[in-house]
Amino acid sequence: MLKNLFLSLSQNRRLRQWMEHSETARPLSRRFIAGNTLDDGLAVVKDLARRDVLSALDHLGENVNNETDARTAARTAMDTLQAVAALGADATVSIKLTQFGLDLSETLTMENVLPLVREAKRLNARIEVDMESSAYTQRTIDALERMSDEGPVRAVIQAYLYRTEKDIENLNARKIPIRLCKGAYNEPENVAFPRKADVDDNFKKMANRLLEHGTYPAFATHDAAMIDHVLSHKPAADQFEFQMLYGIRRDMQERVLAGGWRLRLYVPYGPAWYPYFMRRLAERPANVWFVAKSILS
Repeated sequence: MLKNLFLSLSQNRRLRQWMEHSETARPLSRRFIAGNTLDDGLAVVKDLARRDVLSALDHLGENVNNETDARTAARTAMDTLQAVAALGADATVSIKLTQFGLDLSETLTMENVLPLVREAKRLNARIEVDMESSAYTQRTIDALERMSDEGPVRAVIQAYLYRTEKDIENLNARKIPIRLCKGAYNEPENVAFPRKADVDDNFKKMANRLLEHGTYPAFATHDAAMIDHVLSHKPAADQFEFQMLYGIRRDMQERVLAGGWRLRLYVPYGPAWYPYFMRRLAERPANVWFVAKSILS
């Protein structure tokens, strides 16, 4: 019930407009968002690097509705990529294709993302392509396959979708690295497993496939049971990495680091933080408590 409420609120335009422009609301997001500017994001990346934590930096945004905004997003992503490379930190850049024009045209999207991927290749970096709702899954995978011909990308695949097993099989065959997550959108039952137990089971099953046949997979989870399942395979430390979200389950982050495993934190920044923030509240009730404590303090 609480999850569905916050997922519904994530699409409320009027509330988004108020929260993203309100000085009162902005402090609520500080636990999960690095800040509004690239410098804010880079400061977090540098701090994490000092702790031997890897980063995936993302300028937040999605579902742009005009070409100007899509091209602006592409320039911002290029600036982000070049800035993290200049730091010398082991950091990737994460993007959502709807921010680059996927709702407008495939041609525009490719014009915006292919130079970014080529630059990542030149800089020995990587572009992480986030997966959005199931309405975009096939188009995102089609774009990823084209992008992988130009440079290093990693696909995000969601365990809660019925189609995931086939997608992983196809991407593994093309040796495209995958980040496996559970999924954070409100999907219909004919598209995604409605029961958490089934999602967990599929996550474990897909983790097995990736450890056996994948190319340097990443496991994006804060769930101790999923982490334990991955480690039960006794993988080599350089065979994979765990990924987690900035500001969430810091106790689990420390546990992974203490075990000597690679950890990459997804570090979002930028003023368009509201949808991301609401999805984080939907994922885990404890996150609501952290926000409530920040209000009370």
